[in-house]
Amino acid sequence: MQTRTLGRNGPRVSALGLGCMGMSAFYGGRNDDAASIAVIHAALDHGVTLIDTADMYGPHTNEVLVGKALAGRRDQAFLATKFGIKLDPNDPSVRGVDGRPEYVQAACEGSLQRLGVDHIDLYYQHRVDPNVPIEDTVGAMARLVEQGKVRFLGLSEAAAGTIRRAHAVHPITALQSEYSLWSRDPESDQVLDTVRELGIGFVPYSPLGRGFLTGAIRSPEDFEADDYRRHSPRFQGENFARNLQLVEKVRTLAQAKGVTPGQLALAWVLAQGEDLVPIPGTKRLAYLEENLGALQVTLSAEDLAQIDAIFPADAAAGSRYPPAMMATLQR
Repeated sequence: MQTRTLGRNGPRVSALGLGCMGMSAFYGGRNDDAASIAVIHAALDHGVTLIDTADMYGPHTNEVLVGKALAGRRDQAFLATKFGIKLDPNDPSVRGVDGRPEYVQAACEGSLQRLGVDHIDLYYQHRVDPNVPIEDTVGAMARLVEQGKVRFLGLSEAAAGTIRRAHAVHPITALQSEYSLWSRDPESDQVLDTVRELGIGFVPYSPLGRGFLTGAIRSPEDFEADDYRRHSPRFQGENFARNLQLVEKVRTLAQAKGVTPGQLALAWVLAQGEDLVPIPGTKRLAYLEENLGALQVTLSAEDLAQIDAIFPADAAAGSRYPPAMMATLQR
């Protein structure tokens, strides 16, 4: 397994991680914990070390699942989880953000219990709380490091200025934000420049555009009735049709290289720098194998230029989240 360093002086992890969210939440259909555990075990067998979850996935059930999968194999994983997004149990569409120091401590204790571990390798603030100074939140996270409950700290979807302020309190090891061929905001909002200047690793989530860049999704009707993508602007109406045209162009390039569209899309993310460690998610063994195959895909300068020509930074139609969720980004 190829490895990369998270940040300038951070830990070495597998060049591809595994995002576990879809095993328990958001993408609809029946969850199959046994199959998901088999995928996590297969990922570990292949040398994947970065395993990513969050307390709000489920909520809570994904951490329990990951904990079961890592039982007896904890030393093979670099375990990442997140806190800060609070769901309303009576209405999953309603969510809040909590960055209060007392909540940070309580959330960590809960995650440790559900995961069945004595420490978390990388602990992210899932979203920045606009009502709590980032210095206060990260100060509480730093105390978790002092307590031995957390090894490294991370942020998710934070703005460049917030990252700087957080890093001044305690070293931030990784920033996790959406980044893919069709979500390239970190290039233009100074986030990538900032983390590189500060020596912070970058962990792209949804590097396959929530599955869309694989070419497997042909119609909005391909989604289960309870799949949240049905409510995402990029997967609706005219936006869906326009974005599908972009994916068809990616498919053509992929065929010319003898790879799948998903492998080409992942290889593009990997080619953006050795400081990027994408975490594609899947709950199927076949897709895990396909994703790992992207590590063997080499893109030349000509290939990258071709991809940029057919899929420029602002090509995707529609915002990546509904308005209420967009409002929680870039704070």
